[in-house]
Amino acid sequence: MFHRTSSVITSSASFSATLRRPAVLYGVALAIFFADHAVKFWVHEYTPYAWSQPVTGFFNLVHVWNQGAAFSFLADAGGWQRYFFLVVALVVSAWLVWVLRKPLPAVEGLAYSLVLGGALGNGLDRAMRGYVVDFLDFHWQGWHWPAFNIADIGIVCGALLLVVSAFRGSGSKAS
Repeated sequence: MFHRTSSVITSSASFSATLRRPAVLYGVALAIFFADHAVKFWVHEYTPYAWSQPVTGFFNLVHVWNQGAAFSFLADAGGWQRYFFLVVALVVSAWLVWVLRKPLPAVEGLAYSLVLGGALGNGLDRAMRGYVVDFLDFHWQGWHWPAFNIADIGIVCGALLLVVSAFRGSGSKAS
């Protein structure tokens, strides 16, 4: 039989309280944003377009551009999508900055901050370049998952945390 000690409960509660602070949540978003931007800068400046470097039998580092959204949705739409997705990223980011100022359950706050960091990262790419730089390529037996980046990881992990939180029933709002 396992027993939780009071120190474990206290440290868990302390961690949860720390994750509820807006400054910490903004810090998580900025960490995702800066990590994404730093790697994209390196890939864009120091590797040629369409570069591919095998790392393992199922993973490559690549340099590709995505002018659309997830899975290159609307990539060939004629150019208007650059501005559309940039506006979406800005509106979502502004809304998330506002939401993160309110008391939230720790998991929801973390989820929103991950999405915010990813939205800002991909939004900056669209504003600066007109496309998003992707560099992570997983594959298996000739089948490649669409390339992605750190901003995409933040968005997907944040969305998954929100889904898990909803199913888990963490509807009790912090006061």
